[in-house]
Amino acid sequence: MDYIEGYKVFNGEFKTFNGMQFKEHAVMHVDGDVKAGPCGGRGFHLCLNFEDTFRFTEDNPILCEVIGFGVISPEYKDEYYGYFDIYACSDIYIKRIIPREEIIEMAKELPEDRLERFIQTYKMTDGEINQIMSNLNRKLKVLKAVRYYHFGDKEAYMRSENDG
Repeated sequence: MDYIEGYKVFNGEFKTFNGMQFKEHAVMHVDGDVKAGPCGGRGFHLCLNFEDTFRFTEDNPILCEVIGFGVISPEYKDEYYGYFDIYACSDIYIKRIIPREEIIEMAKELPEDRLERFIQTYKMTDGEINQIMSNLNRKLKVLKAVRYYHFGDKEAYMRSENDG
């Protein structure tokens, strides 16, 4: 594979968790071994699915479309811990920043399992939650995730489907 397109998330200062500064439309390079994964990984990590990036940052995330190239690691996946389709590469191009409004619109199109992962890790405003919930008339599991992760309803998963 010559390149891989995906998503990368940064904190509000456009830095990664290890403090490396990035900017839109920039190309970055790292020397050395490239290995994907949360422990002992090296290189510029990216995810194929945007919702999987938010576990790697805290408040005010900046989500970007990126292109990874150069040395590309094999895919890293650990469903038990919730890591999906992660790659690392020696070179990365920051294609564009995705605005919050577009992130919410993208989330509204996700299948149920991916939407639940998004809800677990993305901190939404009340208005954004309402947008997501208005689109969920058939997805009880996702509604429970919203109640649990965003409204602090610790018993959301304990109630039967008839209770909602």
